[in-house]
Amino acid sequence: MELRNLRAFKAVSEYLNITKAADFLGYTQPTVTTQIKILEKEIGQPLFTRVGKQTFLTPTGKMMKVHVDKILTHVEEMEKELKKLKHFQGKLVIASPEFYCTHYLSAILKAYLQLHPEINIKLISCNSIDATKMVSENEADIAVIAGRCHLSEMESTIIGSEDLVLVAASEIAKDRDITYLLEKYPFLIDNNIGPISDHLHLFDELRMEPKLLMECNSEETIKRAVVNGTGICILGSANTCEEIESGKLTMLHRFSKRLDTSIIYLEDREKETVIQTFSELVKDIWDTVREESDLRTC
Repeated sequence: MELRNLRAFKAVSEYLNITKAADFLGYTQPTVTTQIKILEKEIGQPLFTRVGKQTFLTPTGKMMKVHVDKILTHVEEMEKELKKLKHFQGKLVIASPEFYCTHYLSAILKAYLQLHPEINIKLISCNSIDATKMVSENEADIAVIAGRCHLSEMESTIIGSEDLVLVAASEIAKDRDITYLLEKYPFLIDNNIGPISDHLHLFDELRMEPKLLMECNSEETIKRAVVNGTGICILGSANTCEEIESGKLTMLHRFSKRLDTSIIYLEDREKETVIQTFSELVKDIWDTVREESDLRTC
């Protein structure tokens, strides 16, 4: 059934007059008559009957009107929502660690702006804890973070997961085992992803622990320091793929525990159009963007 025929039926059923219905719809009377006949042919039963000069709905017509009214109400609501999505304006502030900004969000933002070119976007590079704090204090609308967020006021969805790997600069790892490296070099920790105890707990799998600790404020700082031979660290496999492939880093161990990536925003703002549209796009295409990024870097 075509919508235009359903709309013609609705008009005639309300006016019970072909001429008035045609004027309302902006059609000619023969056009409306034809649309009703097409609909009656599809149904196989008459929708209207005439008694003298009066037009009445048949029992089938009365039943049809109930359902057609519901259908067209839903269609009108859908059209309004589509119009809002097409023409809405606003500002979107996104906070995320540098790795996600560079490798994933740049491509996602390109796709988002193609759909919504009138949105003003601000992308802030910071560690995951600061990104979470910015969302909580309404300084950012959305954040993509390493790990999970357990704040009660936050809507948090896991959008990806990767292996955690222990790495060191290839120049200091050559011909040396993990025990030696843990004794002679500091273990660099990003204390903004989670408690230090979480990092150290991973070493239970190796039945050993580092002797020296060095705290840093971002994954990128840690990676650059490790590439330069400052120490060893645990990072996500995606963040170290390029350096391992190029020979700058050596993977010493791949842990059984994985690192999640989450998108977060305040629960009471989830129905805001700009947040809703961006978060849905991220959830839909994150894996695709990640796979493309892996192909480029590895």
